[in-house]
Amino acid sequence: MRLYHNPRCSKSRQAVKLLTDKGVSFQEHRYLEKGIMEEDLPILASLVGIIRKQEKEFKELDFAVNSINDVIKVLRSKPKLLERPVLVKDGKAIIGRPPEDLLQLL
Repeated sequence: MRLYHNPRCSKSRQAVKLLTDKGVSFQEHRYLEKGIMEEDLPILASLVGIIRKQEKEFKELDFAVNSINDVIKVLRSKPKLLERPVLVKDGKAIIGRPPEDLLQLL
């Protein structure tokens, strides 16, 4: 189980605390430093709302984001646009907004 985490994000910090308090074992993946794991890209790209479209970097894209392949391209090149926190487990993923939503995947 992998949690895509940005320690500067309050929701992401809440997710780490929630999972830790529940005794859940997970890998904390700091995607801004390490990028997004290649094997997770198709799973993440299938989630509605996975891209932070309000960010300046999204508005500066020189292509339209109309398909899963476009989303993968965005996430691969601009990991900052990943909505967070996101928990990936057994080929499925869920966005933790609110963080308690992550518990649905356990």
